[in-house]
Amino acid sequence: MSLFALDTEIIDFPPPHLAEPDGLLAIGGDLSPERLLSAYRQGIFPWYEGEDILWWFPDPRFVLFPENMKVSKTVKTLLKRNEFEFTVNKAFADVIRSCQQVERAGQDGTWITQDVEKAYTKMHELGYAHSAEVWKNGELLGGLYGIRLGKVFFGESMFSKTSNASRYAFVCYVQQLRSEGVELIDCQVHTEYLESMGATMIEGRDFSRLLRELIP
Repeated sequence: MSLFALDTEIIDFPPPHLAEPDGLLAIGGDLSPERLLSAYRQGIFPWYEGEDILWWFPDPRFVLFPENMKVSKTVKTLLKRNEFEFTVNKAFADVIRSCQQVERAGQDGTWITQDVEKAYTKMHELGYAHSAEVWKNGELLGGLYGIRLGKVFFGESMFSKTSNASRYAFVCYVQQLRSEGVELIDCQVHTEYLESMGATMIEGRDFSRLLRELIP
């Protein structure tokens, strides 16, 4: 297929099932709240390459069902000791900037550009983007952020400045989300890190069906 070019004046996306085998669906558009909300409701998410906004719908999709989360013995021990202080939405700006600074294997630079930071900060102000943080002695040591719609949390990025800090934040936040009725966490693409914590692959059509059921 030829790559869909988005009109900056029109919010609509092509149907997700038309994505290329690697998940790439469209290019262009903007990061306005209206477009981001439309995208996430369909399971589409943005990723920058150079100056271009690329929109993705990977199939199969990597997800975590909260009830299937696996907690390692190490993290269980840390939880029992209350090794870190856990908070939600206390330091969104610091979390996204810390994620921006993480060096990841296979990536040249970060996809979290200034435009992304600005767009997701706006989404946070509107109540859609959320952060989870872990602290020790007043220092932010790990965390994550993402978008929540209905009973779905779309994870975007995480960081850790010390061993197991991001795992601790993830486990605590998944437990809280589950208690609040969240039934699905989108992990986007496979990583061994999240697979070890219980994430699994599902078919794209099943992911789309779940979104229709779980997002009002």
